[in-house]
Amino acid sequence: MNTSALFTPLSIRSTTFRNRLWVPALCQYSVERQDGVPTDWHLVHLGAFAMGGAGLVMTEATAVAPIGRISPHDTGIWNQEQVDSWSRITRFLHERGAVAGIQLAHAGRKGSTHRGWAPVATGTVPEADGGWPTVAPSALAFGEYAAPRALDTAEIADVVAEFVTAAERSVEAGFDLVEIHAAHGYLLHQFLSPLSNLRTDSYGGSLENRARIVLEIVRAVRAAVGDEMPLFVRFSATDYAEGGWNQDDTATVAAWAQDAGADFFDISTGGNVSGVTIPLSPGYQVPFADFVASTAGVPVNAVGLITTAAQADEIVSSGRADAVMLGREMMRDPHFALRAAHELGVEVDYWPEAYVRARWR
Repeated sequence: MNTSALFTPLSIRSTTFRNRLWVPALCQYSVERQDGVPTDWHLVHLGAFAMGGAGLVMTEATAVAPIGRISPHDTGIWNQEQVDSWSRITRFLHERGAVAGIQLAHAGRKGSTHRGWAPVATGTVPEADGGWPTVAPSALAFGEYAAPRALDTAEIADVVAEFVTAAERSVEAGFDLVEIHAAHGYLLHQFLSPLSNLRTDSYGGSLENRARIVLEIVRAVRAAVGDEMPLFVRFSATDYAEGGWNQDDTATVAAWAQDAGADFFDISTGGNVSGVTIPLSPGYQVPFADFVASTAGVPVNAVGLITTAAQADEIVSSGRADAVMLGREMMRDPHFALRAAHELGVEVDYWPEAYVRARWR
């Protein structure tokens, strides 16, 4: 049998990933009770990836507070009922050999929206229908969404505390790692970008100030979860807009975040500015991950239209990223990792026992 960089285990602090084929946060908008509690849907959705051989299975963007949700149908981790339900899911992921990760998020001005796959409704959900007033670093609306209210400094401290409490609950729920979501135009990205952050206090203006809340969260979460748990940060490496957040800023802040206690960086792009053109093509975001890794000297994973075993293996074997995350391809085929091992001629020992007779020969 062959060897493959894609199927070489990776260790971060006390956690070892069986391979470098990972599942990113995939928003499901499927909490019908609108209470943030994950359901059987989430167990089956996430559990299938673990059965299919993924090394890391990440939750959808999981809100640290009710107003941190993207939609009323998102998951959360701000109360004990949610912790208990997540615990059932992490137990299953562990039984199938996957690392269980949780992405901690606050949507900011992009919250209170209709769920992403709603057939007709778009924009902000009215309060009468379960929506809420949104918050942001500055009172600037995203596209046609309702304008947010600017957070004051005391409320910023509250947001930091919400991330810390959510991280502590994540440990209780059995997660192996936490990821701080600072990408895709959500609250922390809104602070980072000069296009959405017009503040004149210590959280606005210079890059150091705009990054302050992210670094405060990284330091506080690291202190809360201890020295053994991996801590990831997800960044969008560019706003795709003139005068916006860019890959140089990303590399700089990633290095600062590593100094503050982060271990690994999940590099995506876009989401903070509406009406921009994103140059979609296979692996289109990989160069951004490569740039951040080589410039900041930090480990990264790559995302973005990665769809084949050969493509994923080349990204890792070439050193452009330490791992890859496949979203849509994993949803199309939750057993992608097992299929990739077969296609690359790699022997793996984590086929589900009940599925062995279906193994490719």
